[in-house]
Formats: sequence, structure tokens, C-alpha cells
Amino acid sequence: MITHKKKANGFEYIHVKNSVAEAKIALQGAHIFSYKTQEDLLWLSETSVFEQGTAIRGGIPLCWPAFGMNNPQLPQHGFARTLHFTLINTEETQDDTTTLTLRLCDNAQTHQLWDYSFELTLRITIAKTLTLELTTTNTDTKDFTITQAFHTYFAISDIQNIHIKGLENKPYLDALTQKQKMQKGTISFAQEFDAVYQNVDTTIELIDTDKTTAIQTQGSHSCVVWNPWIDKCARMSAMQSDAYRKFVCIESANAYDDFKILRPKESHTLTVTFTTL
Repeated sequence: MITHKKKANGFEYIHVKNSVAEAKIALQGAHIFSYKTQEDLLWLSETSVFEQGTAIRGGIPLCWPAFGMNNPQLPQHGFARTLHFTLINTEETQDDTTTLTLRLCDNAQTHQLWDYSFELTLRITIAKTLTLELTTTNTDTKDFTITQAFHTYFAISDIQNIHIKGLENKPYLDALTQKQKMQKGTISFAQEFDAVYQNVDTTIELIDTDKTTAIQTQGSHSCVVWNPWIDKCARMSAMQSDAYRKFVCIESANAYDDFKILRPKESHTLTVTFTTL
């Protein structure tokens, strides 16, 4: 079942429920802010606001056409996450699988920020697994370059209970020191962590006390791992001071050296699938 809903202030979202899963997707930013089979895979800030033009804190924000400040002429993480997408297709071919496709095209507002013509579509498949396919098509007459990410906030039992497997022996940029390093062993957390991994070519596993989530990505060779820890969390908007304990971000990305150049009529698809093991 696919239901169109609005919050009291008119903020629009879609509620999807089938025989195995349910999800909530805001039309602003094509932003999935809830997906669950039994318990929610995603963390959502208790103080996040749902207002037009303000990014939602939690879920899966879309960073596009720039990740972070890769393009200093754009807002941080680009502009897609605060713009209205159009739902262009729905499919309920089986009782356990629902697929939505949402689209954003260039307009007067985007041209003021980034003077290119484009079509951006997000295909979301809600089933026992959650799959996202973000396709960028260059509809302009000139090349353009993008960086991008699924900025996924995973709900966890506690930051000190988890570790991340699959990035061993991968080079990464420590964004806190701006130094290049090599990952030794699995990732665990005892302080602020912000790293951009390159040459990523394997399944990543988020291992918690009572569950493991597998993250499989195509169209990408970079991955961002982030937790703000105590001091930064206390300074951040729409986040309680102890929120850092309840989430970790593992972001399937085309970031830094993994940028994509699209020529006219070319497309690129970034795909991620989340599976609870």
C-alpha cells in the first residue's frame, strides 16, 4: 500500500507498507527517513524538523551534485536534499516488494546554483532488503562533474558496541587531520571519526550486538564513515547532545578522487543495497 501523507505544516511524504517492510519517504530530497522490517534500520533525530527548505537530520539524505564541500560554490552536500522531487512511478508487482521512482530536473532555482541541465532519478525498492538507485543524466550540451553520496544514518544500540568490517587495508583521508592513512583492522569508535575511504570494492558490514547489516554498493569506489562524538554533537543543529551514541554514518559515495565526469547524454548510477543478516 502506498499512501500520500502530509504533516500538520503541509510537509509531504509517502508511506509505503507491504507484507515484509514499511518505509517513509519525504518528497523533499527524495529523503527516506524510515525503513523497517522489524525495527528501523535508520536513525532519525528526535529534534529534526520537517520543514520545506530545511534538511532532515537522519535517514538517508542525498548529497548531490556535490559531497561535502567538494564544490565550494554550492551549499554543503549540494542542493538536492532540500528540493522537491516528483513521484513519477510506483510498482507493487508482489505483496513483498514496492518500488517508487522520484525525479528532480533542472529549473530556474538550480541554475542559479549550478548552471547545468540534468535529470536526477531515485529508484527505491522496499522489500526484505532496501535498494536505492540514484541515476544522474547529463541533459546539457557541455560536460559536468559530480560528487555524491547516500549519507546514511544507521540506528545502533550504542556507538561503543559496534564495529565496521570490510574496509581493512583500504587507504583513507582522515578528514579531521587532512592526512592520508591506511585502515588497520576493523573500525571501532572511541572519539570523533570522519574518514573518506578509497578503492572500496567489497561488501561492508555494520556489526552490532544483536544484528549485522550488509552494505553492497555499485557505481562507487569510495565510502565515508562518520560519527561526531561528544563535542561536535553538542554543537550540531537538530541533534540532542547524546545522539552520537545512537547512530553511525556509513555513506556509499562518489567522493574526492572518485568524482564522475558526465558528457552530454551520459548517465551514471550509484546503487546501494542494505540487508539485515
